[in-house]
Order: sequence, then structure tokens, then C-alpha cells
Amino acid sequence: MGYINESLIFESDKIYYSVDDITYEVMMDWETPLMEASANYVCKNGGDILEIGFGMGISANFIQSNNINSHTIIENHPDILPKLYQWASDKPNVTIVEGNWYQKLNTLSTYDGLFYDTFGDDDMVHFNTDILKSLVKVGGVATWWNSMEEESNFYNIPNVTYDVYNVSPPQNNYFNNNKYYLPKWQH
Repeated sequence: MGYINESLIFESDKIYYSVDDITYEVMMDWETPLMEASANYVCKNGGDILEIGFGMGISANFIQSNNINSHTIIENHPDILPKLYQWASDKPNVTIVEGNWYQKLNTLSTYDGLFYDTFGDDDMVHFNTDILKSLVKVGGVATWWNSMEEESNFYNIPNVTYDVYNVSPPQNNYFNNNKYYLPKWQH
């Protein structure tokens, strides 16, 4: 529960917070090409899209640039929520769900595409194939932030393919590899 209680600092190129003189980056703009690729993948069938985690809104902008019916966004951090509401104010196809994604499961539908990208998520241990099958329509697709340095994923979700991207992130606390393995899962 630590992250959710931290006061976030927003700069044009990142979101971060500090504890005991240690800076923790939550999201940075170097991720933009990865967010675009993730958004394009989850929107490839159009329809209804679920995005878990808003962050800087980079992926949300790319999702909105696709031909979709609806865009449901779940966000739990109280400092990000006002930015999300402002961003969504002129987007009638956006539904905002406040709170923890895992606690909101019973309020959700099924979707054609799902993008999961959270930070400091105490419930990430619950993100698995069963969750994907409960949230993604048959034929639908999903991807998530992948911090692994090879064609594998933290969640051990099987039947995943990967697109590999060369990246050059600045030094940070969450990803310092020169290759990013974008997971692609289909139900």
C-alpha cells in the first residue's frame, strides 16, 4: 500500500516520488513507442478496450487514436485521478473506474482488448491467465508492461508471443534494459 499513499511529482517527461532521498520513477516518456505499440495491439480488433493504469496517459492517447467503441480506464492513485478526469472530459467513450482493479473485477465486463500497466500494484500477483480469460472476449487480445529481459513474463502466462524493441531508457528504478519484449496474448 506504500505507493498509493505517496505524493506524486509530475514533470513533462515523468511521474515520480521520493522516499528517504531515493527517487522512484513511476512512468517516463521514453516509454512512448512502447505505449503506442501496446495500444495498437490491444485495439487491433476495435471494440471495447480495458486499460488498467492511466499513468501519464500516453497509452490512453494512442488507444483513443484507434477505431474503438469504448475505453474503460481503471486508476487507483488519488494524484493521477484528477488528471485522468481532465483528460477524459471531452471523450464520451471513456468510462473511469476509480480504485484497485482486482477489487473492481465484479463490476467489469469483457473486452476486445486489455492493456495492464500498473505501478506499486499489491494485487499484481493475481494477474494471470484466468483473469485474462475472465476479462477478454474470445478472439480478444491483451498485453501488459513487461520488465523481463527476455521472451518471458513475470506472470508466467503461457502462449504469449513477443515483439522485440530496441530501447535506450535513461537510468531509472524500473527498467534499464536495451531490449523490451512486448507480450502479445490472444484468447
